[in-house]
Amino acid sequence: MLNNKTVAVVVPAYNEEKQIGMVIETMPAFVDRIIIVNDCSKDKTADVVKSYIEKDTSPKTTLKNKLNQAFAANRYNRAEEVIYEQGKDEIRLFNPSEVVNKNPETDRVILINHKVNGGVGGAIATGYKWCKDHDIDCTAVMAGDGQMDPAELEGICKPVIDENIDYVKGNRLIHRSAWLVIPKVRYFGNSILSILTKLASGYWRVSDTQTGYTAISNAALNAIRLHDIYRSYGMPNDMLVKLNIAMCTLREIPIKPIYKVGEESKMKIGKVIPKISWLLFKCFFKRLWIKYLFRDFHPLFLLYNFSFLLGLIWLPYLFKVAAAIYTGANVSFETLFAFSFLSITAFQSFLFAMWMDIQDNDRLYK
Repeated sequence: MLNNKTVAVVVPAYNEEKQIGMVIETMPAFVDRIIIVNDCSKDKTADVVKSYIEKDTSPKTTLKNKLNQAFAANRYNRAEEVIYEQGKDEIRLFNPSEVVNKNPETDRVILINHKVNGGVGGAIATGYKWCKDHDIDCTAVMAGDGQMDPAELEGICKPVIDENIDYVKGNRLIHRSAWLVIPKVRYFGNSILSILTKLASGYWRVSDTQTGYTAISNAALNAIRLHDIYRSYGMPNDMLVKLNIAMCTLREIPIKPIYKVGEESKMKIGKVIPKISWLLFKCFFKRLWIKYLFRDFHPLFLLYNFSFLLGLIWLPYLFKVAAAIYTGANVSFETLFAFSFLSITAFQSFLFAMWMDIQDNDRLYK
């Protein structure tokens, strides 16, 4: 525990038999539960984790699943009863899984085996679900490949525990060694996705969007649809969009970039960036409509959409001007006027909308 509040760490694992033992052994003592989600590994990851469960001698703390306890309904808490029933029914929306432990209420290391591969996002969602159901106050995420320094875990969790920040994430790009340690291709790809994520998520001051070293509050876990988390490598980006729509506060903590500790990356930059970019494109409009129209109207909704409408009208004139330049033909005054007016107005509307977006969301960055 930290400050008398429960802490759990979700560890998504796929073929990590060589590294998972180190992750468990180096976990700080204040961590109450280590949730290993084995995502259909083809190696002996599950067997390694089982061996640690069997030989674990750490002090036992009891955590009960709140969904297994009777709900005391009355005429005033119908809303809470609906949420309670939803929590019981939503398990079918997650990746099929089973808890291996014989004593999950007291075991420090919890092993959850996916029956079908669900991707890193699906594995984290399963771990989050377990922590939400057991009322964990602060839930962190650490990779199963040993790329995250356990000594930094307390710094990640403290803002959630002590200051009620909803979501805390590590930032490797602001560490003084980032340019020297992070592979250049990854650094460039991370920077591009971070820029796109700023626009899509509304967290304009976030920079290292791809790091998975995070901590989330119990309130934030209950504020978003965990089963709907993107299941592949775009999970951190999708998570930020969901948290922003739910008006969750965020903070970034400097952490060390760690590479070459025996892990073998499974991420292919060339395939990941286009997929995540398309995900962010869809997430931007989802956030725009849900947050700034349906939940609480804001003028930036009109400005963003006005800029997009003008941009679409501007495209035919762009093609005409480009064709004229290519062929050497003359362009009429009306075409040039429409081309200039539409482009300038669309760009100004977009910038004003972006400025309003930044101002509105600045309150969420703590």
